Amino acid sequence: MSAEPKGYRERSRKLLAGENPRAAVTKATLHHFHTRERAYAELPIEEWRSYAEGVKNHLLSHLEHYLDQAERSLTAHGVQVHWAETAQEARAELARLVSRYQVKRVVKAKSMLSEELEVNPWLESLGVSVLESDLGEYVVQLAGETPSHIVGPAFHKTLADIQALFAREFGTPPQAAPDVLAAAARSRLRQAFLEADMGISGANFVVAETGTVALIENEGNIRITTSAPRVHVVLVGIEKLLPRQRDLAPFLTLTARAATGQRLGNYVSLIRGPKGGDPDGPEAVHLIFVDNGRLRLLADERSWETLRCLRCGACLNACPVYRQTGGHAYGWVYSGPIGAVMAPAMLGSRAAGPLPYASSLCGACAEVCPVKIPIPALLLAGRQRAVLEGEATALERGVISAYGQAMLNPALYRAGARALRLGRMALPWLRAWSDGRGGLQPSPKSFRELWSER
Repeated sequence: MSAEPKGYRERSRKLLAGENPRAAVTKATLHHFHTRERAYAELPIEEWRSYAEGVKNHLLSHLEHYLDQAERSLTAHGVQVHWAETAQEARAELARLVSRYQVKRVVKAKSMLSEELEVNPWLESLGVSVLESDLGEYVVQLAGETPSHIVGPAFHKTLADIQALFAREFGTPPQAAPDVLAAAARSRLRQAFLEADMGISGANFVVAETGTVALIENEGNIRITTSAPRVHVVLVGIEKLLPRQRDLAPFLTLTARAATGQRLGNYVSLIRGPKGGDPDGPEAVHLIFVDNGRLRLLADERSWETLRCLRCGACLNACPVYRQTGGHAYGWVYSGPIGAVMAPAMLGSRAAGPLPYASSLCGACAEVCPVKIPIPALLLAGRQRAVLEGEATALERGVISAYGQAMLNPALYRAGARALRLGRMALPWLRAWSDGRGGLQPSPKSFRELWSER
């Protein structure tokens, strides 16, 4: 999807006016938040989080070495490795593969990187039909929308929304039960798997030591996507490596616990290459390592820690701001707290718009992150970046300047505080804070006045 974070305020106001998305997102995220709590409680979780943080920091500090090692390991197993510095290069590489194998039909596993690269519209522009095989992704594809959550693409949809959508698309009963809806989707997808020329997936991890591509899922669709078509293409960000095979097991269970509260995903696929002499599997496996701003992010001392992200969605589930609007308000493929800190670094402050301010800085995101990304500190860095790059409005600069003067002058401070109490927060630059919050009643007397009296 095209990045449009600047419209966050307008989109969030519109979404807040409707109850259905808000209620659906809150219900889904709270469910995963509580299941994660229970799953974390089964482990010495702080030790696990510190271990995962250390592994990813080591990897990012030696990224060139492990990328070279991964390429050698993958190539040794028959995987053809490609490199893409930009989204345009990644799409061009994909187009060459489509032409080389005369691909007409593609099935896709869930992949946030493919959303980032806008793979679906690109393939469709080449005359290739694309079908999402993840049920949530399939729902939003049918609805003509984009995912609203890193793990649950259709978190913003109620059961009634999906019933109406499937009734229109498949003729299912208007009040069809969830298993009936799933069966209708499964019937369509089964035929697509049999007809597809190419399967496209992402990767949760690529182990540099062994060249193993690891994928976690709960539906089984990824396993079919990567094995039934004659060609399998893996899209993977250059930061999604693990150094050693022994790192894989802890990261698989930590990711599952953080994302859905499971001890492990229902299906874990470990892919080493094409089928070779085996009767099953793809005839060719291609892996495209994608940069698309990640090296620039790695070089940024204010934001590099976001590259530890496992795309588990735990920070979205914990965020009180995300729960109110869902992901579409953010206007970018990565939403919630992690998207708000990635946007300024990858898109620039001008394009990122108000996303670093879409937070109460409560710290819940940092508490749940399985790799200890200090998201609140990075949000503050994003706000600082916006100011330094001249993104603050003239009104904001004037208010901050006046506030600074008032804080240095006791008489001005007392006069300003009294004016705010009498004005009941009605000043124009405070309405953005007060709108949507009910019952705000400042004290009629200041702390100084109460102190003097008592």
